[in-house]
Amino acid sequence: MMVRNKLYDIGLFRSASFDIPIICVGNLSAGGTGKTPHIEYLIRLLKDRFMVATLSRGYGRDSSGYLVASKCSNYKYIGDEPMQLIKKFPDIKVAVDAKREHGIRSLVSKNPGLNVILLDDAFQHRSVKPGLSILLTDYRHLYTEDHVLPSGMLREFPSGAKRADIIIVTKTPKVFSPITRRRIIEELKPTPRQHLFFSYIRYCDPVAAFDYPIPFQHRYSYIIIFSGIADDEPLSEHLERKCTELVRMKFRDHHPYTLDDVLSIQKKYDDLPTQKKAIVTTEKDLMRLRSPEFTQILKTLPIFYIPIVMEFHGADGEQFDKTVLTYLETSSKGH
Repeated sequence: MMVRNKLYDIGLFRSASFDIPIICVGNLSAGGTGKTPHIEYLIRLLKDRFMVATLSRGYGRDSSGYLVASKCSNYKYIGDEPMQLIKKFPDIKVAVDAKREHGIRSLVSKNPGLNVILLDDAFQHRSVKPGLSILLTDYRHLYTEDHVLPSGMLREFPSGAKRADIIIVTKTPKVFSPITRRRIIEELKPTPRQHLFFSYIRYCDPVAAFDYPIPFQHRYSYIIIFSGIADDEPLSEHLERKCTELVRMKFRDHHPYTLDDVLSIQKKYDDLPTQKKAIVTTEKDLMRLRSPEFTQILKTLPIFYIPIVMEFHGADGEQFDKTVLTYLETSSKGH
């Protein structure tokens, strides 16, 4: 990675540029910074003004090449994150292609009215030059405090952050002090041309995953949380306030659930010595559980998922929106 980046930096490798505006959302670390809710934020910001498409590699899918998602797609065909996006935003184009340059050309040729492409998890894919590059870093694991794999979780050295136009510190506490903000600014040392913003997760009301007839209660004796995401700590902390004891079942990131997994979740629930109990998972995990063989078991259990929405602190949201919209307006005038 270091050698490849250097070859791009000195111009021996060239990045492809496109006339269509391209916004890249990515990170330096190996997952867990909250890319999907930030992509969703951008979709909500743009979808009523522009024709929007998202492009990712479709991590974990069994298929290959360029594919476009539909509401009937399943995660094995398209990937769990694209599946989540198309179910939430059926009016946008959601495509996958491991070769980002090919994916962009395919999207543009098949959708002549397209106004903007959101590249998901493409900060290291330098074969494409985005018009606006957004870098995410977790509040609890800033890239300046981490190391490159395998000694740390970084895909490349922290100096790679200089390529970003916008840096967002994600998963900050909802109550966020100006002193902490200043400390992080001093730690990250953004360049004069870079914008630095701070976001946090807002948890929405729990939703019954399989039409369970009894709504989520105010308080439980036990809550089982199971997930196959890179970082379940924030959600676990949120749920700890809603029960006497939280039982965690952790699977690897993008874990493809099996019948044995589902049966182990059912057994864990049945073994808890009370009726005041529930099961919670994430929206992304739910995409990997929508299978007829699983539904017959899971629909009998009180399983809920908690939608999350990314929000900014203070005036950061207004400034972020303005930065993105100004880029798109400038780009459209230039073409």
